Amino acid sequence: MKAAFIRQTGAPSVIEFGELPTPKPRPNEVLVKVGAVAVNPIDTYIRAGAVSMINHFPYILGCDLAGTVEQVGTEVKRFKVGDRVWGSNQGLFGRQGTFAEYASVDERWLYATPAKMTDAAAAAGALVGLTAHLGLFLHANLKPGEVVFVNGGAGGVGSAVVQLAKAAGAFVATTGGNDESLALCKQLGADMAVNYRDANLDDQLRAFSIPHGGVHLWFETLREPTMDRTISLMAPRGRLVLMAGRAARPEFPVGPFYVKDLRLIGFAMFNGTPEEQRAAADKLNTLHEFGRWNPLIGKTLPLSEAIAAHQLQEDNTIGKQGTLRGKIVLVP
Repeated sequence: MKAAFIRQTGAPSVIEFGELPTPKPRPNEVLVKVGAVAVNPIDTYIRAGAVSMINHFPYILGCDLAGTVEQVGTEVKRFKVGDRVWGSNQGLFGRQGTFAEYASVDERWLYATPAKMTDAAAAAGALVGLTAHLGLFLHANLKPGEVVFVNGGAGGVGSAVVQLAKAAGAFVATTGGNDESLALCKQLGADMAVNYRDANLDDQLRAFSIPHGGVHLWFETLREPTMDRTISLMAPRGRLVLMAGRAARPEFPVGPFYVKDLRLIGFAMFNGTPEEQRAAADKLNTLHEFGRWNPLIGKTLPLSEAIAAHQLQEDNTIGKQGTLRGKIVLVP
C-alpha cells in the first residue's frame, strides 16, 4: 500500500511517500480502506521529535481517518465489512498511523460515519470534534446560557468549539484574523466575532459577557496563554480550559484567580478513555445529523503531498501565519 511515513524525526522534508506492507488486522482490529485523513498539530510535533510517541521506524504519520471497513478481526463485534467508519487516536502510544491507503484500527477507537457525512468531513472533524466535546462537556461541564470564549473560531478546534457550544445553548464569542474569518465564525454560530488585532478586543468581550455575568468558560487554544487578561474577564466560578502550549510558562495571577473561585482545567484528548471518546463521538454524529456539527475543511490535498501539508500546518501553528481556516484533509 502507499503511505506517508518517516524513517527519522525532523523537518517536513523527512516525510517519504512510498510502498509499505498492508497491515493485517488483529482479532480486535478493523482493516479500514482509508478515504480521507486530516493533519493535526500533534502530527507535526511527533514528526519533529518534539513529542516522543514513536516506538519504531518506519513510522506512519497521522491520528485521524475515515473510510470503509475492508476486513474485521475474529473478535470484532461492532462493525462488519462495508461499514463506513471514522476515528482518531492513531499514531499514538505505539498505534499505527493513518496516512496510508489502509489502516488497521482497534474497534474501540472507531465510530459509525453518518450516512450524509463525507469521509473528508468525518476525518476533518475527528480529533478536533472529540477535543471540543470532551473539553466543553466532560471536563468543563458547559451549561445552557453560559458565555463561552474561544480564540480562533475559524480554526480546527476553535470552529468545533463554536458549533458545539452554540448547539448546547451557550452565548459564544470568538476571534479571527480578517473579515473572511470573522464572517465564517458568525456563520458557524458565534454571537460575537472580533479581530484579534483589535485594540478594543477586551472591551468588546467585556461588554458582550458582563450582561451574562462574564465569561463562564474560556477555551484556550493559543500556545501562549494570557492569564492576566483572561482572568480579569472571567465570571465568578468560571472555568479556564487549557489544551495547548506545551512549552508555555505564563505568569499566573494567583490572587485574582482564587478570589473569583475560578477553576483551571488541563486535558489532552488522547488521554480520554475509549468509553469517554465513544460517548463524545456518538453525540457528534447526532449533532451532524441535525445540522449542528459540520467540520470545517480549509484545504484538501492528495496524500502524496504530505510534506506540503505538514509545512502548511506548521506555518499556521508555530509560524502564526493565519493562512489556514479549518482542517487540512489528505486523500489517498
